[in-house]
Amino acid sequence: MTTLSTPLREQLTALCPDLDIPFFVYDLDALSAHVNHLTTQNVVKLWYAVKANPLSSVLKTLDTAGFNFDVASRGELTQVLAQDIAAERVLNTGPAKSPAQIQHFLDAGVTTFVAESLNQVRWLNDAAQQRQQTLTVLLRVQLRWPAGDKNPLGGDSLTPFGLGCEQWQQLTLRDYPALDFAGLHIFQWGNMLDASKLASLWQQMVPPLTELSQQLGMRLRILDLGGGLGVPYESGQQALDWDQVIASLAKIKAEAGVQELWMELGRYAVAQCGYYLNPVVEQKCNYDEHQLILAGGINHLLRPAVTSQAFPVQALRASDTAQRQYHLHGPLCTALDHLGSHSLPDDLAYGDWLVFDQCGAYGFTESMPYFLCHELPAEYVFTQGQLYCIRHSETADYYLR
Repeated sequence: MTTLSTPLREQLTALCPDLDIPFFVYDLDALSAHVNHLTTQNVVKLWYAVKANPLSSVLKTLDTAGFNFDVASRGELTQVLAQDIAAERVLNTGPAKSPAQIQHFLDAGVTTFVAESLNQVRWLNDAAQQRQQTLTVLLRVQLRWPAGDKNPLGGDSLTPFGLGCEQWQQLTLRDYPALDFAGLHIFQWGNMLDASKLASLWQQMVPPLTELSQQLGMRLRILDLGGGLGVPYESGQQALDWDQVIASLAKIKAEAGVQELWMELGRYAVAQCGYYLNPVVEQKCNYDEHQLILAGGINHLLRPAVTSQAFPVQALRASDTAQRQYHLHGPLCTALDHLGSHSLPDDLAYGDWLVFDQCGAYGFTESMPYFLCHELPAEYVFTQGQLYCIRHSETADYYLR
């Protein structure tokens, strides 16, 4: 569990009595220290997966640290470019790149793309020829193993991400003269916490990918391993050892014989800097089980309903009372609105606040905020020892028409 710094805890403790609506807060000082550590190596080129958290101040912090940006939609592109980040530092990913979206990205100056299908290769080439320019393209490969892991990215399941080696072998690279086929992209596992297992998976990927590049007549200059580096959500889980990861990546880079190794970090880059503050509405006992009803739930934190894995949580105020196991429920009229089972002080009641951590990634922008017309959460940043509100809470009339 991430520990709130003393200055941040003190300011949150002073702020919360004046509020009754949940909010997010991002510790930009902690984020800066973390991502600066990630970039102090020359093994892998780091891209930030904007889907994890597109907040302007987060993007600026990653920009300052030297990250490039993995963008999968027009909205993400607009947000990145609004921070004065050059289009040359944008990689366009995502399974649904239509001809219209490709044109939009080209209009904005983006020239590096991950192709997910034979159609996308053709559309990219046609658009590039019309503009008399050359685009850098990576082909996304979907590999299968008989005993692959299961998770939201698919593992060995059929997903919309890329094509299998057999399908890519239908491609004749010389038929697309406006495209520089620079490498291959593969990313199939999410939130991995075992550095040794990650290294083993990467090592298994190299032979089929190098074989595919040879079959296509492609000089494999770039290998993009996506992301998948995890953060601990459960008690007792150990954080990844970044130095061990880098040592494994250096070996993978040498084995693949590539000039550049890329990774697209989302959760691992920003999760630990974010918190979700959620007020308790009431405690009750039902069928000998203790429940806490909270003002916010999966309308702000959807991940528990999608993955059956909760965010870690702690009480904001100190308590000397015994711990009790609670089921945490949000305000929505559905049994899906369950934020997990957690051990917390047994004297929690109306007026208390809970702090969910690891919420810097896949928090508000992954949520379902419009269901039941509850308020949208505010967002705060903590920087240079001060707390600032950068987006105020909004009631439902903000979006209802």
